[in-house]
Amino acid sequence: MTKETIGFIGVGLMGHGMAANILAKGYPLHIIAHRNRTPVDDLVSKGAVEAQSLTDLASACTIIHICAPGSPQVEAIVGEMLPALASGSVIIDCSTSDPTSTEKLATMLEARGIALADAPLGGTPVQAEAGELSAMVGASDETFARIAPIIDTWAATVVHLGPTGDGHKMKLLNNFLSLGYGAIYAEALALGNKVGITPDKFDKVIRGSRMDCGFYQTFMGYTMEGNREAHKFTLSNAFKDLRYLEAMANDATVPNPVGNAVKASFGRALAMGGNGPEDYVPHLVDFVGRACGTDLVKGIPHNEKKG
Repeated sequence: MTKETIGFIGVGLMGHGMAANILAKGYPLHIIAHRNRTPVDDLVSKGAVEAQSLTDLASACTIIHICAPGSPQVEAIVGEMLPALASGSVIIDCSTSDPTSTEKLATMLEARGIALADAPLGGTPVQAEAGELSAMVGASDETFARIAPIIDTWAATVVHLGPTGDGHKMKLLNNFLSLGYGAIYAEALALGNKVGITPDKFDKVIRGSRMDCGFYQTFMGYTMEGNREAHKFTLSNAFKDLRYLEAMANDATVPNPVGNAVKASFGRALAMGGNGPEDYVPHLVDFVGRACGTDLVKGIPHNEKKG
């Protein structure tokens, strides 16, 4: 059986670690640069081949990963690769995409003999480097059997949920939960600080309790330690995912009042200036706190910090 040749588009915060793990397991890997050359140069030094164009990458690979910000970018990438994709190729969309777009792309590609699987990620860049992400996979049984050994190189937990599109549906539900936690944490911390329960006191009660979890710990890494990179997922991407969730709920004619409230919290943060490439989800506390007239970071009330 011929070994698959893997392509990887989007070797950024998550993609670099994933691509490095594919290489470490002995798969031939082709990558393409976008803005930041550092991860590209590192992967090339480990044996990856740098493609000069998306069509060059598409023609050289049998299975291609895409890690992009969202559906518009995925659609554009697929469109550019399409003339060079051979029948029998597989595209794995690891982005958090709109399931409606994913299903339309899958139908279009299937007519050309090309399979599309959605395998959005759960985890952090640290887990990506360690090969310990989780993957929520939507694919036919035949396609899943083919791509599972590749996904196993970068994921510790792999769940095949059903046909193409189901992975992105589950990812939106997953992010609804985590971002909902983030909105609740930020609001609870702001309210607590205003009534004399500082973040330090708050954390002493929650940490280690039934309300503690991995997301709480990374979220609080900024509030308690001032670590701006405690959870490197942007507020802009969070807002995008919540808009996709709303669209999915609308398509299913399901009310989504809590989701809309969470979306409003992140939307307000963006409107207040939190729309930069290094404005991450734990920084939501800054914007909620500012709206409430209190400073939440590192457990120091606003008036004490300035004094």
